[in-house]
Amino acid sequence: MSSKTDTQLYLICLLVFLCLSVESEAQLQMGFYRTSCGMAEFIVKDEVRKGFIRDKGVAPGLVRLHFHDCFVRGCDGSVLIDSTPSNSAEKDSPANNPSLRGFEVIDKAKARLQAVCKGVVSCADIVAFAARDSVEITGGFGYDVPAGRRDGRISLSSEASTNLPPPTFTVDQLTRFFSNKGLTQDEMVTLSGAHTIGRSHCSSFINRLYNFNGTSGQDPTLDSRYAARLKTMCPEGSTDPNQVVPMNPSSPSITDEDYYVDVLRNRGLFTSDQTLLTDTATANQVRQNARNPFLWKTKFASAMVKMGQLGVVTGDAGEIRANCRVINS
Repeated sequence: MSSKTDTQLYLICLLVFLCLSVESEAQLQMGFYRTSCGMAEFIVKDEVRKGFIRDKGVAPGLVRLHFHDCFVRGCDGSVLIDSTPSNSAEKDSPANNPSLRGFEVIDKAKARLQAVCKGVVSCADIVAFAARDSVEITGGFGYDVPAGRRDGRISLSSEASTNLPPPTFTVDQLTRFFSNKGLTQDEMVTLSGAHTIGRSHCSSFINRLYNFNGTSGQDPTLDSRYAARLKTMCPEGSTDPNQVVPMNPSSPSITDEDYYVDVLRNRGLFTSDQTLLTDTATANQVRQNARNPFLWKTKFASAMVKMGQLGVVTGDAGEIRANCRVINS
């Protein structure tokens, strides 16, 4: 079957899925703020645009912020809550700090929204809108975001550590982890493509460069020339917490298929990237995504919509935070 036919069939299935998902997730609605705060999505998009102009790293930061929000307690904006003297919040977990960023864009969007429609737009929805806008501004496909999420009132650092997949996971561990969140293996491979934009701290992969598995060498699955380049940016024994490298060196600010091309060349930055080639099914998906960027971008948009519906708080539950960093008193 031709690649064109594959794409056409997938798009038909995608349209059916989106219609069913909107119907089954009736608590979230397209155009939720149409009458209560008609400028909501425009205001968020404008703040993402301004943030991206200042720092292109804002876009991948906001995509990751949405992922880390949804995987811990569902998409409830709990990742935005600041720690207090009596509680260490999600954002201060080692899984999030110091790597998570984009908070200032959410703060600015929330402040503007409070000025025009006070107490209407949730922080959780702002994060979901901002992630979509970040995908679009970096070259991915835009998509409609069903809204109506309310904000959670609990944020625990310990829950972030146990609910976010580490970069050392194998393909089997990733598959089980995503399955526990209601996401398929194909969606796991699709969402892994978010690593096409952004950066990583050296500490997340330095184990692959030196003394791999207790040996004196590097991870044998890592391309040697790529490893040599990484070693110049992440010297052995360095304790600098600010050392970072692009996750997709050829186009770190563009949402494209190059992530999958790099994985096929043994240039996946994390163990959790390169492990996708160790399973027949996931390896086939990597090859398909590398060959057909249109198909991957379409699948990625669909997977983001589905992920954005994980564990949502709706109706009269939760709250609409006045300040995304602080639970309402």
